This record gives sequence, structure tokens and C-alpha cells, in this order.
Amino acid sequence: MKANSVEFFKNLLALPGPSGFESAPANAWRDEAQQFADRVWGDVAGNSFAAVNPEGAPRVMMAGHIDEIGLMINHIDDDGFLYFSTIGGWDPEIIVGQRVEILTRSGAIRGVIGKKAIHLQEKDDRDRASKVKDLWIDIGARDGAEARELARVGDAAVLAADVVELPHGRIASRSIDNRMGALVALEALRRLAAARPAAAAVAVATAQEEIGVGGGGARPGAFGLDPQVAIVIDVTHATDYPGAEKKGYGDHRLGGGPVLSRGSAVNPLLFERLVEVAEREKIAFSIEATPSRTSTDADSIVTARMGIATALVSVPNRYMHSPNEMVALEDLERAAELIAATVRSLSESDSFVP
Repeated sequence: MKANSVEFFKNLLALPGPSGFESAPANAWRDEAQQFADRVWGDVAGNSFAAVNPEGAPRVMMAGHIDEIGLMINHIDDDGFLYFSTIGGWDPEIIVGQRVEILTRSGAIRGVIGKKAIHLQEKDDRDRASKVKDLWIDIGARDGAEARELARVGDAAVLAADVVELPHGRIASRSIDNRMGALVALEALRRLAAARPAAAAVAVATAQEEIGVGGGGARPGAFGLDPQVAIVIDVTHATDYPGAEKKGYGDHRLGGGPVLSRGSAVNPLLFERLVEVAEREKIAFSIEATPSRTSTDADSIVTARMGIATALVSVPNRYMHSPNEMVALEDLERAAELIAATVRSLSESDSFVP
């Protein structure tokens, strides 16, 4: 990827934006899109849109969700400790001992996750996994009155984790799931702005995928946009680390290229078009079986309106839903190239009726 795109990605990863609180990364995404898109806008669901050749046909939605998992304050006690619930799916053991950034009405404040020290635990406590109800956030307040001046119930938080650049173009951070998808959608659009397609290409940074209530932001976003074709971009589990089960989840490696899904949420003709383009452009890829739900925005978009021809392009990700998610930048670039080339291949006469 070009240096300016990598720098933008790192900045996007650093911005806190859990589900329902995505405005900071969404604004940054729209600002970047303004540099090359014909039109940029948002909707009340929190989705962001950027279009190239908006009057073209067919209309193609390239969607990656921009929210991340996080925490929400649900109680502040009289000693000044903050208790929380989770936003999205967490392994509570990952939260233990972390530092957090709390999004308050006066700006972000820092805190740490507290837990009873191991020296003070009974044997049974030491042998069982931590639960969210056993943890709290310490912001250094003297008492509850001071804590309630700084934070309030309903404030969201994210783990405070810096972006780490590793050898071979690998990058680790929180929020890669799925700022990566929002970035790839925008990078595909950037390529389409340089070599304009016949289609109307619309990159979408969707909201609230991690909680998925009512289809998250993707369902109203797809309803309002009314695309004929949709390509969803998300992460999938890399299976190239110790103990990963390839027989259950496939063989997907960092640096192995994008992963193309086959299953109930994927239009079979659109899948074959992606394969055809990847082979023609010599873009490495693997295939993932998703016989039921994909647990991505594809599940919401495919059934929007009267049905939308939908495909799912994923990028292998190690250590999902942790502060150290890891992807290879070359996979992001290949995904963007594949999506852009596929959109260029589309014409108004294409039918995706199976």
C-alpha cells in the first residue's frame, strides 16, 4: 500500500469508535474520501458514503463496518469505581489488566481495569476464568462524587492500545475488525476514481455491525442506497498460528490474499465473477465455506429490500477481538485491487439471478 494510505489506516485505527459511538473514525473516513470522491455523505444510522460516478449503472455498494468492540459504563459506586458491560463479543480474560480510554462529554479520560490481586484470591478464584462482573475501571477518583463529575453511566470506552508495525508489512492494533474493511472499501474507491467504471461505485463505512441489532447500520444503509450489487469487506480468522483448526475453519494465511466466501449469504454468480477476476488479474485468494450465517454485514444486506446480489471478501486476521489483532498490509491491497477490478467488469446488462 502507498505510504499515505498506510498512514491514514494507522490514524483510523487509533480513533476510538465502538458500536453506536463511531463518529470520530467516521468523520476521518469522510474527510479522506472528500479528496477523490464525487460525493460524500452520511445518514442518521451513522453510516458514511462516498461515491464515484454516482449516475452510472449498476449501483455497487462496497461496505466495511467502521465500529469496533468496546465497553460501556453501567454503574459508578460511592468509592469512585466504574463498572461496565461489553459492547460486542469479548473474551473477558483479554480485558484483565488493560488500560482504557473512556469517551466522556468533556473528552477522553484514561483508566485501568482493576481485579483482585492473585495474592488475595482463594484457590477456586484463581482456577476459574474472569467474568466481566468481577472487574471494574479505576480512574483515580477520590470518591463517587468526583468520579461522577468525570464520567457518567452510558459513556463508552475502548482499550488503550497503540498501533504496532511489525516485519513483513504486518500491523497489529485494536479495531482492525473492522476499520480494515472500511479502509479497503475506500481504497477500492480510490482506484475507481483513477480509472472510472461504467458502474456507480459507492464505498460505505457502516455502523453498529458488532452489536448487529436489526441488521446494524448495514440494513438501513442498503435500503437507502438501493444497490444492485454489494461487496462486503470484513476480517476472517487466520488459521496460520499454533493450534488453529484448519479442518473446521479452512486454510487462510497472512499474506495469502483475500478470502472469498461461499454460502447462503453469497450470490453464486457474483462469487464466480470475483474468482474469474482474481484469476485473470493473478491475485492470490482462498475460499471460505459459510453454510449458514457469515456473522458480517452480508447477512443484513443480502435480504434488504427485495434482495441484493451480495458477496463477501475477507482478510485473514490473527487474534480477533483483542487489542493485538494482526493483518498483512499486502492482503488489504490485494482485496482493494480485486474489488476495484470486479466493479470495473460490471455492466448494466449483467444479471445475477441464479
